[in-house]
Amino acid sequence: MKRSFLQMLLSFFGFVLIGLYSGAFGVLLPDMSRYYGVDKSVIGLIFVTSSIGYFISALFSSIILERLGMRLFLVVGTITFFFGALTLGIKPAFGIVLATRLFMGLGVAMIEMGLNAYVVAQARHASQLNTLHAFYGAGALFGPLVAAFLLTTAWGWSSVFYLWMLLSIPFLLGVALTFSAEPPRVVGSEVENTGTSSAWIAALKLPIVWLLCIFLLLYVGVEVSVGNWTYSFLVEGRHQQIALSSWIVSGYWLGLTLGRFTLSQLARRLRMSDVRLLYICTIIVALCAILIWWLPFDSVAAIGFCIIGYCLGPIYPTTVALTPSLVPGRVVTSAIGFLVSLSIFGTSVFPGIAGILAQYFGIWSLLPYNLALTLLMLLFWWIIFRVKRNKTTWQISHH
Repeated sequence: MKRSFLQMLLSFFGFVLIGLYSGAFGVLLPDMSRYYGVDKSVIGLIFVTSSIGYFISALFSSIILERLGMRLFLVVGTITFFFGALTLGIKPAFGIVLATRLFMGLGVAMIEMGLNAYVVAQARHASQLNTLHAFYGAGALFGPLVAAFLLTTAWGWSSVFYLWMLLSIPFLLGVALTFSAEPPRVVGSEVENTGTSSAWIAALKLPIVWLLCIFLLLYVGVEVSVGNWTYSFLVEGRHQQIALSSWIVSGYWLGLTLGRFTLSQLARRLRMSDVRLLYICTIIVALCAILIWWLPFDSVAAIGFCIIGYCLGPIYPTTVALTPSLVPGRVVTSAIGFLVSLSIFGTSVFPGIAGILAQYFGIWSLLPYNLALTLLMLLFWWIIFRVKRNKTTWQISHH
């Protein structure tokens, strides 16, 4: 079996693992809140502390990847995730939970950034990126169901983290045995000489990189806020049964998975550009949020959240896949590393804000909050390509 094939399989499995972890967390929040005796605004701090780990990764992951190479970079990230899951599994004091989430955030960011950079370096990176992120959705689809099942057993919520710890072992071994020690090399839209300036600094000087960062930051905020708080919204706000609520959350992640497998291919058959596809998807997400907010019916919530997931599906991988065509080749790896790592910051900041709003205004605030984030996404997507039309060549400062 070819090494490249094994590497791609491991990449898919790594994203399944991250998806399982992310998808299950929303189901665990109520039980963790009761166990530690804290309200929604306090339990939301676990997202805020994760953001610190993500932010550290955003600042240094590209440089660390260049220094360590792909294999060691992924090994360090996976080991960090392993020990973080082990620590959470033993139910430590809440202060230790917050500190552990910081390191787990760093580990997850390293895994995600490294695997994204690996796939982008492949020849068919556009379709493979959508497939890669579809496997994240597959993991997130089963995460709530697995967590809901384990919550009904005598093991309780901590057993979920032991499961993630065990699943990380084969991924760690596979990465150590198959991935190259060299960092990935990406060919972008053009190659420029940046002189003695590092690619990382050069990437940060590009306005398009910051605009893309903000767009993906908002996107990830919507994706994870909906994924993590929908269960609480349905159980506490709409008083739905636990089993039905967990299935609706899984339906959301199912939609996300199907969207990544199908929407890009459908757009190509219809000869629709990726830019227009993302406009349409973002608008539909906003409309569905309004419908679920205004029509408090179980069927509307079930269908609406599934459609939201479906339309959110292609946004992240398509944006990453477009990046090589928007920045010079010399800085593609650094730009994507910064995009992925900083956008993951949204998995902590925005769900944390959602928890604070839920505590002080009610869990109903989830939908208008995510509607506002979606409208901001639409605005920044318009800005990105308006700026791109006005300035077709992005230049890097020479030193």
